[in-house]
Amino acid sequence: LLDVNLPGIDGFEVCRRIRATNSKMGIIMLTARTLEMDKVTGLMTGADDYVTKPFSPAELTARVDALYRRSGGEEKQIAQPPFLLNTRNRTLEKNGKRIKLTQVEYSVIKLFMDNPGKALSRDEILESVWGRDYYGEVKIVDVNIRRLRLKVEDDPTNPTYITTVWGYGYKWGF
Repeated sequence: LLDVNLPGIDGFEVCRRIRATNSKMGIIMLTARTLEMDKVTGLMTGADDYVTKPFSPAELTARVDALYRRSGGEEKQIAQPPFLLNTRNRTLEKNGKRIKLTQVEYSVIKLFMDNPGKALSRDEILESVWGRDYYGEVKIVDVNIRRLRLKVEDDPTNPTYITTVWGYGYKWGF
C-alpha cells in the first residue's frame, strides 16, 4: 500500500523506483487524490490498483485479496494440531473453531508456529513483533502471552502450548 502524498518524495516516484527493481511486487496506491489524471498517473507508473479515500476496510481487503490472487499468491497454512494458522487471512483455529486475535497476538502466534519447540527470549519476541524501534518495557511480552494463554490454552493456569522457559522467555511446546 502506497500513499501518493509522502514527505520529500511523492508516491508516484516511489512506485517507479519499486517497479525498476521489482516487477512482481503488488502495489496499491491509497490516497486522497481523486483526479482522473492522478489515477492514470498512478496506474501508468506501475501501480496495480488505485484506491481513493474515503474507502471501507472491506473494499480495501477485497482489493488486496484480488491483487494477491492475481500475483499468484497462495494461501499458506501452518498446521500444528489442534491449531491451524492461515497466514493469508491471518486467522487461527483450534479444533476447527476460530479464535479471535489482535494483530499483536497474531504476530506472536505466527512467530511461535514458525519456530515450534524453540525457546524464544523475551527480547527476540519483542524485536520480532514490536520492532527494533520499540522503547517500551519488555514486560509487554508477558502481558500478551498471558492474554494469548487465555485464548489458546485448555487450562491457562497450567499451559501446555505456550510454555515458560524460566529466566529466558517462552516456547511453543509440543
